[in-house]
Amino acid sequence: MKFAALARATALVTAVALVPATTAGLAQVDGRAGPEFAKLFATYQMIKKSYVEPVDDNKLIRGAIDGMLASLDPHSAYLDGSDLQRLETMIDGNYSGLGLSVIMDDGAVKVISPFRGSPAEKAGVKAGDYITHLNGKLIYGGDLDDAVQQMRGPAGTAIQLTIFRAGREEPFDVTVTRGVIELEPVTYKLEKGNVGVITVNEFSRDVGVDVLAAWEAMRKEASGRISGLVLDLRSNPGGSLDEAVALSDLFLDKGQIVSQRGRAKGESINYNAESMFRGEIAAGVPLIVLIDSGSASASEIVAGALQDQRRALIMGQRSFGKGSVQTLLPLTRDSALKLTTARYYTPSGHSVQEGGIEPDILVPQLSDPDLEKRAKFQLRESDLRGHLVNELALEDKALEADKREDPRFKLTSAELKAKGVEDFQLYYALETLRRTSPATVARK
Repeated sequence: MKFAALARATALVTAVALVPATTAGLAQVDGRAGPEFAKLFATYQMIKKSYVEPVDDNKLIRGAIDGMLASLDPHSAYLDGSDLQRLETMIDGNYSGLGLSVIMDDGAVKVISPFRGSPAEKAGVKAGDYITHLNGKLIYGGDLDDAVQQMRGPAGTAIQLTIFRAGREEPFDVTVTRGVIELEPVTYKLEKGNVGVITVNEFSRDVGVDVLAAWEAMRKEASGRISGLVLDLRSNPGGSLDEAVALSDLFLDKGQIVSQRGRAKGESINYNAESMFRGEIAAGVPLIVLIDSGSASASEIVAGALQDQRRALIMGQRSFGKGSVQTLLPLTRDSALKLTTARYYTPSGHSVQEGGIEPDILVPQLSDPDLEKRAKFQLRESDLRGHLVNELALEDKALEADKREDPRFKLTSAELKAKGVEDFQLYYALETLRRTSPATVARK
């Protein structure tokens, strides 16, 4: 199996930072675990002998493996042949389905974020929504993989989702027509005032190269020098650790980008600037990075590196808070473990686990009419059952948002729409760059 390629694909279904395993040794079994293995084998024998119906060995062994991994953290998992095959169909970013990043949350399928431009986003599915039924069939308490499989299907076919959304008194149905999901990891646009916007939707292969190409294309398109740049990482669930380093390296010419620390030999690594790209693109150009609660893992690595190195202003909302790295470890030719093997740290030594990246300027998404109601139920790493605990033992009050009213952010979504503002966070970032560009300051 091409585990490096699979590392990219896994980012499409869960918020992770992945590194492929180059070598994988089997850990020695602690001799003291002998009695516990005896319990496991005794349980197996009793089930085989006395359960009311015959049970297949594969089912029991898979259940035991799943149980072990479920006791660790939300991001460790067993992938067998069918799981790996489904991941392979997503390697090229081309598959039929809804375009959702989802996670199992206490037995419910919860949306981390819909992919931009996907059928789900166009139908109005939002981050934080709970999907309770598919075509009228209850999926609560079921298997996440089964739910994902049901949501996929041929382009042009429709599926009815029953959604519970915070702020709504009753669940409601949404019919989504499946489409071919052609994920564009990187998109760009040159806005007025020669302000560029580069959006990174997921950290798949060659994201660093694609962002470099987007920058060069905008430079050619601009009538003069680019006066500012927005790097939009909102609702980006993560992906390849290497590509997070590559993207950060584009904007840094010295210093550390990120470090990871694990127990196994070779899992403690420092990643530094100038390791993937020489020099710094956009040198001297003011840079704003947009993040929100759906910005996870690889996105947080980039935001943390540029924030700690004082290269960018971070704007938006507190990020997801996933500070762990998963490694794909092959078991057989058609099975593997996705195992949490390390924590990562920003250049200042800060772990984003649970707490996430705090923006330098907190900007709510006022364009969202359900903002206040949904904010109470936004899903982050600290909400997941069994999540790794931050070594600093963050208190709940340290994770609470500032509730003080900000006079800059009082417009309603309807008032913004009337002004032609569909995305307030992006609008605010663009206006900030236009007000602070060298040409504007000179005119003042």
